[in-house]
Amino acid sequence: MVTMTRAISLLLLFASAAATLHAQTEDTRQGVMNPSFKSLQVTVDGDIMSLPVITLGPAMHRLSITFDELAEERRWMRYSLEHCDAAWRPEGLAPSEFLDSFNEGTVEEYEYSQATTVHYVHYRITIPNDELRITQPGNYLLRVYDEQDPEETLLQARFSIVDPQVSVGLEATSRTDIDTNEAHQQLGIRVGFGKMDVADPFSDIKVTITQNGRPDTERILTTPTRLGAKEIFYEHIRPLIFEAGNEYRRFETVSTRYPGMHIDWIDIDAPVCNAGLAPDRPRTSYAYDQTQNGRYKIRTTDLDDSDRMADYVLTHFTLMAPRRTDGNYYIEGDLTDRRADVRSRMTYDQERGAYTASLLLKQGSYNYQYIFVPDGSSEGLAGPAEGNHYQTANEYTVKVYHRPKGTRFDRLVGVSTITSGI
Repeated sequence: MVTMTRAISLLLLFASAAATLHAQTEDTRQGVMNPSFKSLQVTVDGDIMSLPVITLGPAMHRLSITFDELAEERRWMRYSLEHCDAAWRPEGLAPSEFLDSFNEGTVEEYEYSQATTVHYVHYRITIPNDELRITQPGNYLLRVYDEQDPEETLLQARFSIVDPQVSVGLEATSRTDIDTNEAHQQLGIRVGFGKMDVADPFSDIKVTITQNGRPDTERILTTPTRLGAKEIFYEHIRPLIFEAGNEYRRFETVSTRYPGMHIDWIDIDAPVCNAGLAPDRPRTSYAYDQTQNGRYKIRTTDLDDSDRMADYVLTHFTLMAPRRTDGNYYIEGDLTDRRADVRSRMTYDQERGAYTASLLLKQGSYNYQYIFVPDGSSEGLAGPAEGNHYQTANEYTVKVYHRPKGTRFDRLVGVSTITSGI
């Protein structure tokens, strides 16, 4: 019992160290900064497969930001918004430039966990609402903080609001400028302006691309490769070529009574339920699967209300791979907030000849993969652990921003998504 308690304490300590580092570097990526917070999700109308994007106007969809705090009692929290540019850098706007309200809301929706070993409080923030009335399109960073300590960020979430003014045509192919039907995928992008007036497409338009929602893969295009009548094209340039990777791996901890998908063992005798994934190995061939591209769904088969009745499970990962000294392996997916940091980094176990990591995760169905981040790089590579295969069903999201000369912020005017592969 003492050993397990100490293991949980160490996990929270590591997470706390990572949070301190992020706070010091003005990090605007989505994630939790306080180790007592878990299971941060941003969805539209409750759809876990949705992009965190809603359309500006009276018919806005409802965007939900949900999270748990491992605690016995409710915490009194507030939240505020920051308008960010295409690269998610704060633009320094006054609240009156993007809000028809004060820039502060209260976290009022909460529920206490029931019949769980790990006690927590489940919270929800819904956008739009009566407290924060957003008037402009663009990227938004929502920051949650304690009422008693407004300078400390507990967690932050990204979402975008689009004012659709352009059409975005996408094409994904495995016939790339590097290889054909091998290890890469390439995009072609067309942006049609319609009735929108664009004085200078070379300076007024920015286009961003991400693969599977991973911030580390984001590319920003500022110069089209060719112009048409009321349209621009981005084709045959290196930023449009992506490592193909492989389908995400899956596991399920939907029950604590029996091992679920890809679970090798369960131990319910410890103070916190433990689950060990079957050891993973680097993949050399394409593995077809119905992937969710790194997302997860909170659920339990034992009880009805998963949001407040799903328990937390200390989940153990093992990657049977030789040790490398030129970088580190990380667990990638929404389960680690898409962050390559102390919490998601794996450590090498010399005796087992494997990389290992443990995450305290709420019961559910999870997607994940292993990425390798070379020393000195900020982008993770799927190839070393997952392989690169042209058939992979990757999800590419393209956003188009308009910033005419003399204006103060990037307006999101178009969003489109395409899934590549077979």
